[in-house]
Amino acid sequence: MTAWPPGAALLRFAEIDSTNEEARRRAVAGERGPLWITAARQSAGRGRRARSWHTLPGNLAATLLLRPEVPARHAAQLSFAAALAAADMAQHFAARASVTVKWPNDVLADGRKLAGILLESGSEHGFWLAIGIGVNLVHFPSDTEFPATSLAALGIEAPPPEDALAMLAVRFAYWHERWRSAGFEGLRDAWLARAGGLGSRIRARLPQEECAGVFEGIDASGALLLNEGHGRVRAIAAGEVFW
Repeated sequence: MTAWPPGAALLRFAEIDSTNEEARRRAVAGERGPLWITAARQSAGRGRRARSWHTLPGNLAATLLLRPEVPARHAAQLSFAAALAAADMAQHFAARASVTVKWPNDVLADGRKLAGILLESGSEHGFWLAIGIGVNLVHFPSDTEFPATSLAALGIEAPPPEDALAMLAVRFAYWHERWRSAGFEGLRDAWLARAGGLGSRIRARLPQEECAGVFEGIDASGALLLNEGHGRVRAIAAGEVFW
């Protein structure tokens, strides 16, 4: 097992409603973190836009509770640190796979979704941030709009969830420190080097509309830069992308 990062606590459950929800409960009770919370099974796991995220035995469900000492608008940049950490972890176990990151916060393996990230926050006892990460190690859903996969589906012997979590925690500690010392620029170039769909035509689904264009990169805040043609480059702060 990879050495656990110093200074981070770990809490394990056989079953729980949601690791993000447990992080919220502990933050409200005054927990400072950093605390990783993991469960073998989630009965009410959730993804972005209130979607369900089902965790079956053998997959990884984990949430990191932090108290970032920055404004909330900057703390959201840690989704990029989490994506890089999850990509590093996946690449470690799937050395031959093409592991990429998908804006804003997914990890792909050979073009299919392997991991998803959900950030939630609050202000009890000071600002807190919960970074939920789900990784398809053994199982993956077959009915998602964007195709999914798992490490096992790639023909790889999936690691035990505790080994995957240890690698994830170590790599997140690395990228977190990069972010703390160098700001978002410490993450941006590394994220772009792994970015899926970069330079290609994509479709972006926004809360009130859909638009299309060429994915040119991300700006200094992490917003997606979409070239819609005719000299118009649009910065998109939140949405979903497809290609």
